[in-house]
Amino acid sequence: MLRSLIGVAAAVTLAACATAPQAAAPTPDAALVAAVAGDWRSAGDKARDGARRPAEVLAFWGVKPGASTLELSPGGGYWTDILAPYAKATGGRYFATAADLSNPALSEGAKRNRAAFEARLAAKPDVYGNVTLVNFGQVSTSLGAPNSLDVVITARNVHNWMAADMLDKVFKQSFDVLKPGGVFAVEEHRAPVGPQDPKAENGYVTEAFVLAAAERAGFRLDARSELLANPKDTKDHPFGVWTLPPVGRTAPAGQPANPAFDRTKYNAIGESDRMALRFVKPK
Repeated sequence: MLRSLIGVAAAVTLAACATAPQAAAPTPDAALVAAVAGDWRSAGDKARDGARRPAEVLAFWGVKPGASTLELSPGGGYWTDILAPYAKATGGRYFATAADLSNPALSEGAKRNRAAFEARLAAKPDVYGNVTLVNFGQVSTSLGAPNSLDVVITARNVHNWMAADMLDKVFKQSFDVLKPGGVFAVEEHRAPVGPQDPKAENGYVTEAFVLAAAERAGFRLDARSELLANPKDTKDHPFGVWTLPPVGRTAPAGQPANPAFDRTKYNAIGESDRMALRFVKPK
């Protein structure tokens, strides 16, 4: 009986993904276009814009002038270099998670990474404005005051939280910090329809799995977009999604790069096929 119920639930989730409305191509506002064109952005990040379509994706997610936006695990700062200046220019607020300084077990490397991120933001206050960093990690308990933010964004982090057994925690904290009607925006490497490895060791996650996790947290799927689709991505690469650009792995994780590995095929594929989902917190 339990197996049958699980199968029914999976089928319902898959059906919801398949029937969710496909959003029309949005028109980004002028301030968002200007932020994407900003001369403070690196040449490497701008070279990726063709694959990541930042202005269109942010408009689809519902980032608007004056919005209070939180980015989860900003990594190298691709989105930070757009979202923070956009918030400054439009009277909004930009928040980003960073290593949890309240965690007594926090590594020295994590502390250094946070300090470097803080220094980068502080070096250009005329670009980034007033950025608020939020403690985030295995032991953190909140992303901010309940019902306080307009948008929470996660870009290619779901597989990491799955591996760390903290996916449900992050999704629930994201739900709690958003205002009623607020948007939870998800970008993630998209696995083919089928069973999901709970640790997502190859970096790919099914849309159905993400939808189920979001629904458990209380979200409702509002729309999905194919802005980040890449039909050339076969999703069966020797070193997982990291075989593709921009990482371009040539050997298993933790091993030295293999100069003999032929990257021609993977460079031709380009960046991964990705889902772009927009969830809302019901009013």
